[in-house]
Amino acid sequence: MSALLSTRRWWSTPAARWTGGRLLHTGRAHQCAAATAGTGGSSAASSDLPEYAEVVVVGGGVVGTSITYHLAKMRDTKSATNTGGVVLLEKTELTSGSTWHAAGLTTSYHPGLNLRRVHYDSIALYSQLEKETGQAVGLHRCGSVRLAETATRMDEFRLQQSKASWYTAPARIIDVDRIKELCPLINTDGLLGGFHNPYDGHIDPYSVTMAMGTGARKYGAKICTNTAVSGFEALDARQDADARWKVTTDRGTIRCKHVVNAAGFWGREVDEMIHSRHASLDLKLPLVPAHHQYCITDTVPEVVELKREMPVVRDLEGSYYIRMERDGLLVGPYEAPDRMKLEEEWLLKGVTPGFGKELFESDIERIGPYLEAAVNRFPAFGRAPITRTVPGPITYTPDSLPMVGPKPGYPGMWLAVGFGYGIIHGGGIGRYLAQWMKNGYPPYDLTECDPGRYGNWTDDPRFIFEKVSESYGMNNHYGYVKEERVAGRPTKRISHFYSTLEERGANFGLKAGFEVPLWFTRPGDKEGYHPSFHRTNWFDPVGRESRLVREKVGVIDLSSFATFNVRGAESEKFLSHVFANKIPKTVGRSCLAHMLTPTGRVMSEMTVTCTGNDEYMLTTGGGSELHDFRWLEEHKGGFPSVSIENTTDQTACLGVAGPESSHLLERLFGADFSRKTWPLLSHRKMTVTGGETPVDVMRISYTGELGWELHCPVSDVITLYDAVRKMGADLGVDDFGTYAMNSLRMEKGFRAWGAELSKDNTIVEAGMMAFVRDAKKTSPFIGSDAVEDELRMDSREQLVMLQVLDDDGQTDPDGSEAVYCEGKVVGHVSSGCYGYQIGSGLAFAYVIPYLATEGVELEIDVIGKRRACKVIAPPVLADHARQ
Repeated sequence: MSALLSTRRWWSTPAARWTGGRLLHTGRAHQCAAATAGTGGSSAASSDLPEYAEVVVVGGGVVGTSITYHLAKMRDTKSATNTGGVVLLEKTELTSGSTWHAAGLTTSYHPGLNLRRVHYDSIALYSQLEKETGQAVGLHRCGSVRLAETATRMDEFRLQQSKASWYTAPARIIDVDRIKELCPLINTDGLLGGFHNPYDGHIDPYSVTMAMGTGARKYGAKICTNTAVSGFEALDARQDADARWKVTTDRGTIRCKHVVNAAGFWGREVDEMIHSRHASLDLKLPLVPAHHQYCITDTVPEVVELKREMPVVRDLEGSYYIRMERDGLLVGPYEAPDRMKLEEEWLLKGVTPGFGKELFESDIERIGPYLEAAVNRFPAFGRAPITRTVPGPITYTPDSLPMVGPKPGYPGMWLAVGFGYGIIHGGGIGRYLAQWMKNGYPPYDLTECDPGRYGNWTDDPRFIFEKVSESYGMNNHYGYVKEERVAGRPTKRISHFYSTLEERGANFGLKAGFEVPLWFTRPGDKEGYHPSFHRTNWFDPVGRESRLVREKVGVIDLSSFATFNVRGAESEKFLSHVFANKIPKTVGRSCLAHMLTPTGRVMSEMTVTCTGNDEYMLTTGGGSELHDFRWLEEHKGGFPSVSIENTTDQTACLGVAGPESSHLLERLFGADFSRKTWPLLSHRKMTVTGGETPVDVMRISYTGELGWELHCPVSDVITLYDAVRKMGADLGVDDFGTYAMNSLRMEKGFRAWGAELSKDNTIVEAGMMAFVRDAKKTSPFIGSDAVEDELRMDSREQLVMLQVLDDDGQTDPDGSEAVYCEGKVVGHVSSGCYGYQIGSGLAFAYVIPYLATEGVELEIDVIGKRRACKVIAPPVLADHARQ
C-alpha cells in the first residue's frame, strides 16, 4: 500500500523546477490552503439522525450532495402522501474522498451524446448556485481548447463540431491564430487547429459541494456528517409498508424507501454491506481507484501579465490538461496504460481504514514525460517552480463511465458510483437520478451509464485492472466511431465457439461481456483492427458479407442476445401491460413489441414468443439484458402468478439468413420450410435431423432477408453451427457479422434500439405505430395515455430515412451528425451506414415534421463536408424474398 500522508492537507513534493527532463529540488513542502477552506464540513454531526426518511444518500462528495440537493428541491412538500424526507449520511466531512482534491474542470464536451446533457446540466446548475444559495462556488468560465496536431485529430474535431451543431452548448473548430490569441503562453509549433468550447472552465470543488449542501438544507434535507454506515437490511413489505431498507450506522438506524450509494471509492465496500444478498442476481461493483496526479506551480510572471484568464487547454497528443491556478499553472497528465498506477489493494482487500482527506505518495517521475510535453507546448511552465503535487484516488469503472441507476436485483437500492470525472458529472447526474427516482423512469437516455451494463462476468480482478488501465491511459485517445478496445478481453463470458469463429477470421466487438463477430477476414483482406473516421479495412469485407446474405445464405453468432422466460396464469395480461403491441396468445406465434415509459418513449424492443400455455420467451439485445429484465421485474407486482427467469447464460443463438436459408433448414431439420408453412414471426420447437439437439426455431431476421433464429442450449451451439455449415456447404453458406447485418437492416428500414428507438424519442416520433395496439379497443399499457395524447397533436420531430446523393468514396454517415436545410440545422442522424445494394450512404435522422416528406432535399455534415441527401420512403429494398 502506498504511503499515506497527513490528514486534511494537500501536501506536495519539495518545491521543484522541471528543466531538461530533470527534477531540481529548490525548497520545502507547501500546504494548500484550499484543503482547510470553509467550515461546512465541521467535525460535529450537523443533523440528528431521524428514524425514517424517504431517501438515504450515502456519501457526501459532489455527487452525493448533488443528488441530495436535487431530491430535496423536487419534493412536493404540499402533498398529503409525502412523508419523510432526504437524508445524507457522510462518515467524516463533506468533500472527503475524491472531491476535495479534484482539479475541478468543467466542460460541455463529451465524445458521446448523452453525457453532453449531463455536462450541460452541471454547468447550468453551477452557474446559478451562488445566486440561489448565497455561497460562492468559484466558477471560472474561461472556456477550453483542445489541440490537434494530426489530420486524424482534425477529423475527430469535424465530427464533434457536427454533433455540437445541433446541441445546446456552443463549440467550434478554431485555427492556430485564434488558439494563440486565446492562449498567449502557447507554443503553436506543429498545431493544425483546435476545438473551442467558449463557456467551459473550472470550479472550486469544495465550494460547489458546500453550496449544494446549503441548497439541500434550504429545501429540507438533513445532512449527517461523522455518521458511518455499517449495514443495509432489506425489509419485508408485509411487516413495513413504508420502508424497503433499514440502514445501520454508528449513530443508530434509519428506515427508508430508497438508498443511494454515492460513496465514491468506498462504493464497493458500502455495496457489500447489504445483508441477505441474492447470489444469482448479485453484481459486485467493478470499481478501482487510479492514482491521478496534478502539479501546481509558483507564480508565473507571464500569467500575471495576462489581461484575461487563459482557457483550460487539453493537449491531446501530450495527454495532459493545463489551466491557470491563481498566478500559477496547474498541469494534470493522464499516463499511458503501462505507466499509470491503480490502487489494486483497495479492490482486493478494501480501502485503507480511515482514508478520507489524505493523498497518495507523490511519484512525479512517473509523469515526467508528460510534464516535458507541457514544457515544450507552454515554455513558461518550465520556468516556474512546482510547489505542490496532488496525487489522489479517482475511482474508475472498466469503461470509465459511472454506474448510475438501480442496482440490479435490489429494489430501492440505487447506485451513483465510479465517477472518474465527478465534478463535471456531479450536478447533471444529481438532477438525472433525482428525476428518475421521483417519476419512476429515466428522464432521458443514459443507457451507457446504466449499472445493468455490467454483470457477474465483470467480477474478475484481471479484467477490471486491465480495462481500467486502458480506459484511464487512453483518456485522450481518438474517439473513433465503432471503437473497440482490447484490454481484458475476452472476458469469462466467452461464447462456446469463440475459438472456432476466431479461427475463421472473425474480428470481434465486446457486447455485454460477449465477443460478437463484427466482420470476417478472408485471404487477401487487410487483417486486424484499423479504426478510422473514414472507410477502412472492413469496408470491402462487410460488402462481401452483405452480398452473401442477399444472394446465398449466411450464418451469424447471435449468442449475445438476452433471453427471458415468462410463466404464469397471468403472463399474457402482464405482458400486455408492459408492451404496446398485441401479445400473441396462440402457441407458436411471435411479435415485435416495445416497452414504453409513461411518457411514450421507448424503453426497450423485444421479440415476444408464445412457446406454450401461459409461457413466453422474450428476446432482446445483449446490451440491454439487465436493463430490460429490471423493467419487467419492477412492473410485475400486480401479477403475483408471473415468474420471470433470465436464461441468457444458458441459451445460445444462431441467425441463418438469405434466399437459400429455407433449403438449408429443410436439410437440417428434415421438414418443410416453405413460406406457406413458415409465415413470418412463427415459432416451433424442433430437433436437428439425426441428433438430439433441441432448437427453438423462429422465422425472423434482423437482416430483413428471408431468415430464422435458432435458439439452443449453449452446450449444443458448436454442434448446431457445424451442422449448419455442413448442410449448407453446396449452397454457399458462410459467416457474416453485425456490421453487415446493420447495413442490411437499414436498407429494409428497420429501426435499432439505442439509436432510432430510445428514451429520447417517442414511439410515435419513431414511426412505429404499426407495432402499437389500440388501447381503447383492447387494454391500456404503460405509456398508452401519452401515445393517445401525442397522436392528437404535432410531434416535436419525426424519423425519416435519408439517401446520400453525392458519395465521395471515402466517408459515410454513422450517427449523431447534424442535418441541414438551407444552411440551418433541422435535425440529427440517429444511425448511418453504406448501403451496398443501393450503392450509397444511408441514414436515419430525426428532423422537424415540416421536412419529413419524401423527396425533400437536405444535407448531412459528414466529417466537415455537407453531403447532399434526400428523404426517401423505407424500405429501400423490398422484393418477394424479403416479404
